[in-house]
Amino acid sequence: MRTPTAMIVGLVLCPCGLLLTLTGTLAPSWRKVSLVPNQPVDLVWEQGIWDICRERQSTHDRLCGQADELGYFQEVPVRVAQGLMPSSLVITLLGLVVAALGVRCWQEEPRHLLAGVAGLVLLLSGLMSLVPASWYTHELWALPAVPGSTLVVGYSLVLSYLGSCLEILGGLALSLSFHHCCKER
Repeated sequence: MRTPTAMIVGLVLCPCGLLLTLTGTLAPSWRKVSLVPNQPVDLVWEQGIWDICRERQSTHDRLCGQADELGYFQEVPVRVAQGLMPSSLVITLLGLVVAALGVRCWQEEPRHLLAGVAGLVLLLSGLMSLVPASWYTHELWALPAVPGSTLVVGYSLVLSYLGSCLEILGGLALSLSFHHCCKER
């Protein structure tokens, strides 16, 4: 028997979502702060959930590990993201292992029940990474920044959103395996 299309879709989307979420978690650009008063015009501060970087755009001089003078890392959305994003990555890896065992492309028949459970696990991991990305976006302008500066969404936040959505879609696709399981009974 061929591997069902929904399982293939799930096994393609979820690893892509994992890579995007991993990049979004590690890269220090959830928010960009620019046009800071009394600073050079080309100075940009990139704030992530683990690090703050300072970059001069004209010379591309980048220095990470900047001091958190405004209490950015103490804010609740940042703390929640620091907890949920790595947890989501671990659960995604677990879900992918279970999915590989359930889909079993090397065997005659896939294990529909196991693939469906993997889909639910991957759906949960996608939601776990979507929550902090959404909350951070909602609080983006409320998080501490120098008054008068310009705030912009960073690429890491966008990658986290995309990765979360791919994991959710892949998890939903794998969850369709429950249909075959119920049909057999």
